[in-house]
Amino acid sequence: MSNESKSVQELNELLERGEISPEAYAEYTAADIALSSSAGSRPNVVLVHGAWAEGSCWNDVIERLQADGFHVRAPQFPLSSLADDVARLRQVLEFQDGPTLVVGHSYGGQIMTALGADAPNVVGLVYVAAFGLDEGETLGELLSQGPAAPALAHLFTDARGFGWLPEDDFVKHFAGDVGQTQARVLYAIQQPLATSVFGDVMGVPAWKSLPSWYLVAQNDEALPPDAERQFAARMGATTVELPSSHVPMISHPNEVADLIEKAAEAVGVPAATR
Repeated sequence: MSNESKSVQELNELLERGEISPEAYAEYTAADIALSSSAGSRPNVVLVHGAWAEGSCWNDVIERLQADGFHVRAPQFPLSSLADDVARLRQVLEFQDGPTLVVGHSYGGQIMTALGADAPNVVGLVYVAAFGLDEGETLGELLSQGPAAPALAHLFTDARGFGWLPEDDFVKHFAGDVGQTQARVLYAIQQPLATSVFGDVMGVPAWKSLPSWYLVAQNDEALPPDAERQFAARMGATTVELPSSHVPMISHPNEVADLIEKAAEAVGVPAATR
């Protein structure tokens, strides 16, 4: 019998036409029930993009997670204020059915950290080269502690108060290990960040009450790798490192998906057997 997935309607039609035996019909439906039950035991995954990016930056990670049976969401965030972004995340979390892992990249880590202790269906946090501030801290204070990172050295602000990255810095430093053609596409679709978020003060961080995982991008030229290691250490995160630029979900999607699936296993909902 073929392993190709078939709907119940298709199976019924095949059975009526005599194209499959009752035994094969029973085998198909039993397998479908088992798969559905297995998928239901895994956490949902909500992917949070950062600044100068959007939901499609997770495409390759989504494809891998969906193939392994996870229900995935990668919504678009307005990046207009931290409050607006947290509200969007809560909006998406409200209709997740069951336990949910939240995965944040870069400024996306700021968004999920700001959930605080009020995230009833969230069972874990996965930081991907992401900010993990503590109570009372701001992005502006953190970024002002040293020289501007190469990817942010020429950040410019438009008349509406949104910051953008110029093409050269984006291609060479923000997405430095991505092919130039793809990096230029990513530059073209970048979503600007309201510069007001640099002054937002973090409340009680979500990582203080949830298990956390952290992926350090060793060649990051937007968020210094040492800062990433400090975030991971103080939150007690399970940590992995990759020789990646600031966008490992694009240049190393399988490794990012591996970390997410390991987090899923650790919170008691195993990934599908591949």
